[in-house]
Parts: sequence; C-alpha cells; structure tokens
Amino acid sequence: MSDHPLLRRLPESPDCSNDELLGRFLDYVAEKNLELYPAQEEAVLELFEDKNVILNTPTGSGKSLVATALHFRSLARKRRSVYTCPIKALVNEKFLALCRDFGPENVGMATGDATVNRDAPILCCTAEILANYALRDGEKAPFHEVIMDEFHYYSDHERGVAWQVPLLTMRKSRFLLISATMGATDFFQRELTKLTQAESVIISSQTRPVPLEFSYATTSVDVTLQELVEAKKTPVYLVHFTQNDAAQAAQDLMSLNFCSAAEKTAIKECLEGAKFTSPYGKEVKKYLYHGVGIHHAGLLPKYRMLVEKLAQRGLLKVICGTDTLGVGVNVPIRTVLLTRLSKYGGQKVATLSARDFHQITGRAGRRGYDDIGFVVAQAPEHIIENAKMEAKAAGDVKKMRKMVKKKAPEGFVGWNEDTFKKLQTAAPEPLVSRFQVSHGMMLQVLSREGDGCMAMQHLIADSHETVAAKKQHKERAWQLFRALVERKIISIIPPRERKGSGQKLQLNVELQDDFSLNHTLSLYLMDTLSVIDPASPNYAADVLTLCESILENPDLILRRQLSKVKDETMATMKEEGVPYEERIARLEELEYPKPCRDFIYSTFNEFAALHPWVGQENIRPKSIVREMFENFRSFTDYIQDYDLHRTEGVLLRHLSSVYKVLAQTVPDTFKTEPVQEMEAWLAGVLRGTDSSLMDEWEKLRNPEWKPEEEKPEEAPDITRNRREFTALIRTEIFRFFRGLVIEDYKMASTALGPLAAPWTADVLATTMEPYYDEHDRLLLDNEARNGRYTFVDPSEDGKAWKVSQVLVDLEGLNDWQAVFTVDLAKARDEGKPGLGLVSLGPVVES
Repeated sequence: MSDHPLLRRLPESPDCSNDELLGRFLDYVAEKNLELYPAQEEAVLELFEDKNVILNTPTGSGKSLVATALHFRSLARKRRSVYTCPIKALVNEKFLALCRDFGPENVGMATGDATVNRDAPILCCTAEILANYALRDGEKAPFHEVIMDEFHYYSDHERGVAWQVPLLTMRKSRFLLISATMGATDFFQRELTKLTQAESVIISSQTRPVPLEFSYATTSVDVTLQELVEAKKTPVYLVHFTQNDAAQAAQDLMSLNFCSAAEKTAIKECLEGAKFTSPYGKEVKKYLYHGVGIHHAGLLPKYRMLVEKLAQRGLLKVICGTDTLGVGVNVPIRTVLLTRLSKYGGQKVATLSARDFHQITGRAGRRGYDDIGFVVAQAPEHIIENAKMEAKAAGDVKKMRKMVKKKAPEGFVGWNEDTFKKLQTAAPEPLVSRFQVSHGMMLQVLSREGDGCMAMQHLIADSHETVAAKKQHKERAWQLFRALVERKIISIIPPRERKGSGQKLQLNVELQDDFSLNHTLSLYLMDTLSVIDPASPNYAADVLTLCESILENPDLILRRQLSKVKDETMATMKEEGVPYEERIARLEELEYPKPCRDFIYSTFNEFAALHPWVGQENIRPKSIVREMFENFRSFTDYIQDYDLHRTEGVLLRHLSSVYKVLAQTVPDTFKTEPVQEMEAWLAGVLRGTDSSLMDEWEKLRNPEWKPEEEKPEEAPDITRNRREFTALIRTEIFRFFRGLVIEDYKMASTALGPLAAPWTADVLATTMEPYYDEHDRLLLDNEARNGRYTFVDPSEDGKAWKVSQVLVDLEGLNDWQAVFTVDLAKARDEGKPGLGLVSLGPVVES
C-alpha cells in the first residue's frame, strides 16, 4: 500500500465516474479530520463538473485543498495538471507538499533556477514557466488542468503578462484561479468561458474561518511585543518593509526574553544538525535560539526554511520579516504587527494599498489552532514619543506648557488610526492588464508549428488591452519581428520549401534544450559573443562580464563596491597631498568596477541603433561574479569583503542568475574549456552555499523517509559532481598561490585555514627561497589556471583526493608542484573543500 494518502485512493481505471472520484477524495478529507467549508465544497463540485472556477476567498479558507482536489482528479484521469504561483519560495513549498500527498515520482518542479522531474503528471512552476508553455504550445500545451495561485499578480507591472498569457492561448485547459484579494472577477469569468467554451463560475466569500481583531498601538514596538507575548498572542509576525529594518529589529530583540528555558531547549533539539555555515549564519542561529525568527528575501533559502519549520511547530515567539510573507508562504501566525502603514513602492512612499494590507494581515489567525487572529498597527514613532511625554507630564500644567512635541520626519507619509480603519474595510483595487510584447514572447510563438505570425496576431488581438494599446503592441511586434529576421535568428521559408500548410518560419540557431532567450538583452549577448576572440587570455572572464551586463543590477552590492573604490582612492589622494576640494571632485567621477566598459557600451550602442525594440532598456556592465572568479574569492570571502552579511540572499540570487545565463543562454559553441571550467566552478559555489531544496527532494525520493520523521540536516554533497568539485579545489589552491605570488606568506598560510599546520608563514618563506633563486616569478594568469596543470588522484578507499598542482613560472620551466590532500567527508560536511598541504617543491618524476 502506498505511503502517500491520495495515491491510495486513485481508481484503477481513468474512466470511473465523477461521483466515485469525488467520494474517494472526500474519504481523504475525512481521514485528515477536515470538514469542507461551503465555498470549498462548492468549488470542488464545480471543478469535478469540468468547469472553470474563480475562487476568491480569504486567507486560511482552504483554497489549497481545492487545488489538491483538482490535482487528484487530473491524475485519476491520466492527465497532467500544473500549479503556478509568483514566488519561487512558494513553488518550493507546494512542490514538497504535493510530493508528500502524491509521491515524488508524480510531482515535478520548474522555477527557472532549478528543475526537478519536469515531465511529471503534476508540475509546480513559476508563472513565467507556464507562460512559456502557453506561448510555445498554445492550445497544445500539455496541461489539462491549470491552477494559478495568488492570481492578483495579474496586475503586477513587471510580471503581470505571464499571468495573462495562459488565459489567451490554452483553450483546451480548465482553470482554477485563486486569490484572497482578487477584487472584481466578472471580466475573468467571461474571458475564461470565451477561451475554453466551458462554463466558468465565481465562488467568493468574505467569511474568514478565523476572524480578525484589529487594534492600534501607541506604545513602542518592544512594549507592544511584550504585551502580546504575555497575552499569549504568539507567534507574532513583526512586519517591516525593508530587509535591513527586519534584520535590525531581530538584533534589537536580543535584549528581551521571550522563551522559557524549556522552550529554548526544544528549539535547540529541533535545530540539531542544522548547518549555519555562511557568515550571517551565526546571527541567524543566535536569533533562533532566542525564539526570534527572521524571514525575508535577503536570507539564504535554507535559513528561511528553518524559520518556517520552527514556526510551524510553534517554537518561535516573534518573526521579524518583510511584507513578502503575505504571498502564501506557510508560516502559521497568530498576530500580525505592522510597524508602518506606508511603504516605498519603487518610485515614492505611499500608504499601503488595500490589496497589500489584506495580503499581509490575512496571515493572522491559524486555522485549527486559533479562534481569533490579531492585527496590530503601530502608530508613527513621533506620535508614540509625544504620547510618552504627555503621559509623563499628565496633571503638571507647567510641564505641559514647556513640552516641545516631536514633528514627523521630512518626507514622512503619515497614517493614523483612521487610515487603519479605512484599510480594514477597503475593497482590493481592480486588476489591470499588463500585457506587453517582448522578443522572448515572439521567439516562442514564432517557433510553433503552423503559422506563427498569425498566432502572434491572435495573441495581441485576444489580449485584455484597449484598442489603442493593441495597436501599439502590434507595431512593436513588427519591430521585433524585423529585428529577428535581420539578425537571422528566424527566416521566412519560401512557399515551395514549406512542410505542411502553415509552416512559414524556421529557427536558424542551434540551441540546447534548456535554452533561454527571455531577457530583453539576450540577443545582444549572442551578437557580442561572436565579436570577442576565443584565443584571448581573458576570453572566459569577458564572457562572464557579458553575462553579468545583461542582468539587473544588485544595487546594494554595487554601492558597497563603489564605497570601497572611493575609500581606497581617497586614501591614495591623501598620501599624494591632493587638495580636499579636488579630492571630493574626483570622488564624484568614480564608478564601481566595470570591466570592458568602453567595449560593452560601444557594441551596445551599435546594437541598439539596429534594434529599435530595445527601447529604454540599457546595458549594465559590472563585475561581481567576475571579481570573485579572478580573485579566487569564495562566497564567504565575498560576503565578508563587502559586509553583505544581512543580505547574503542578494549575492546568491545574482550568482544564480549569472549561472542561469551562462548555462542556458550562452550557446555551447562559445564555451571553450576555460568557460566550461568557470561554469563548473560557479555551479559548485551555488551547490556548496545552499542546496536546501534539492536536499529536501532527495529526502522525499528516499522511500524510507517519512514527513513526520526528524533527521539531522545534511550538508549538500559538493563532491558528487567531479568537475564542479575540482573547480572548487582549484579555486582554493589559487587562493593559496596568491600569497606565494606576492610573497605574502602569512596570507598563503591563512588560505590553508585550520589545516595550515605546520606550514606557517616562516616555513613557507623558507620553502620558497630556492624557487625564487631559480625562477623570476610565479604566474597566476589565465595560462596558469589551465586545467592541464592539475592532477587528481583519488584514494583507493574513496575517502580523500590527492591533488597535484604545477606552479607555472615566467620562464615556462614549470618544474615545481604543490601536493594537497582533500578530505571528502569533511568537504561534504562543510560544503567546501579544505586543503591539506603535503609538499611544496620540485616535481618528482614517477
């Protein structure tokens, strides 16, 4: 018998009746000791009648169970279903939950960064992945059932188009649209019926299973929190609107005690085996042991997952985070405490929208745990301070007269208790179409079998846009089409050569299976790759720079880079005696590092002149991954170099984005051996830093693993991929060599870490004296990094590697080598290779 509850209830034949299928699903609901709410029951019945359903009910009203019912019906009918949502963290969570219900062999995941079992009967993916299916396959898309969670993202400025595209093309599918804050839905009901020719129903409710109680606090945050903890209204989600504010709040709360000794012991037991190996890990661990969680996009995913795990067990009293928790992540909360009722929206600070307010506050109240949820809003800080002064001066007329009340800070967008009350009853804003045409969209549609041009015209005509907007989209589409033809990415097939009645276009580039051309500037990257010389010693690094240049800027990291450049330049100018006014003027002209700056700007200007569709898009040269690669910096090194501890996730996402471009967008024909090694190094860095999702999937694939069992978290096995692991080892070796090159033997010894003994700085200096008697200098250029100078000899017992690295010298003698041992078990445990230096001296002929 299957360990997965829904698999046990699948019928032998896909032709069983709806009534039988419904009965089997209701048996599962009963086994879980659940009782369907009226809206849930109605939605399930309509879905089993093959209708489209728009489910607009509050957070906590069981919308996920309705989606599970649709997956169950689809699997029973031997069809494929897809679940999509806006953020990768929620995709990950749903993927793991569905694996537990249906078995990992039946569930796949695709987020753009990670792909697991993609052809499974049930696929969890981001909206952009589903949009690609819809564009490429149209009504032939492989999913009969489509579940779109958090559907209010339809109105998102940047990503809304991905939510609209399936509603324009997937005619043979049935849709379940889910959101707690959808607003008016009549338009979508009509459009779904028009698209699928099947009846569409709206099921909405304003009744929350766990009602909310609202209050307005004029005490300071720490006092408010203590009152909530004493009243047993925990866990409390302390909401901030910047990652730094959330991190600072967690730090500030260390002076307060929220947990008993027994509760802290329970936390430690739950965290047994967890790895806090990144620079910020020690802080996260300290917060968690104190009963305080932290949750925002700047954290590494593995830390966010730990917070979610502890919160689900009720072990955390306070969680400091950002408003992103409102997007469906499963962290059970009893009280939501809002520190502000305004936030920066990208252009200006404004009062929270009704949709944002309801999304955030909707997390309060745990179904099955709470009879009521609590929402508390803090008054502005200056109002709280004034209230404190008034309380102290109460009854003293002189003090009241002398009191100088604090004013709101400059630029402050205010709120008060009336603002809070209005938001509680305000309806979510109407959803707005964000359709836009991009060359990625064009390439997907034009690559279809049949008449791709006609399909593109229909896509624009069917879009949810005004007549005037559709005309603009059509004009832009023709601009994009001409650009693709001019660059010979696509060509028009002459009538006599066409295969089939409608095939008029063909794709002229050979791309790997996971090729991605979704970024606006990917065509520029492909064009420019053919311009740089593969024989150049900097070719691999220049390819990396081009990949970084087409990506969004991680502004925080670039600001830190610029600050470091300015500090170093200022110190140099002071030493040179440059006058103060001139120093300040020169500082204003400085930029963060931009390798190949002039080349990139000039080639991009030429490209933009030939491609009017580029529009306002611009190239963004930078050097983050390249700086790490060329300077042999590990993830930890780089975090410490620029004090990025609180936002490690920002660096991880940039590394992941660069790897994705390098692996998926750069064609294999441009990948020389140094580029391949660089790609392997970057994959190893990512795997060694955080592979928490893949670890979870491996656990689920293990038939002996049960969801309720607890096992210590294991570090990712970075030794599994030999090429990636070798690339990481070579990076550690070159960190050691870097000290030898500049004759800074303390640096070299430090690079060996805890395994340095007995290779102290003095010992290394003495050892290298005969080398420099015979050689002018040691090289660390691109020739030295060539893989042919590295020799790996695995031990017979598989416990260690012996790695010999030739020292490349200016004369080309290359007659010295360093021999290291690498303990594989230790590397797996620490997520990085540690080097034990065995010998350093002339090459011994074997």
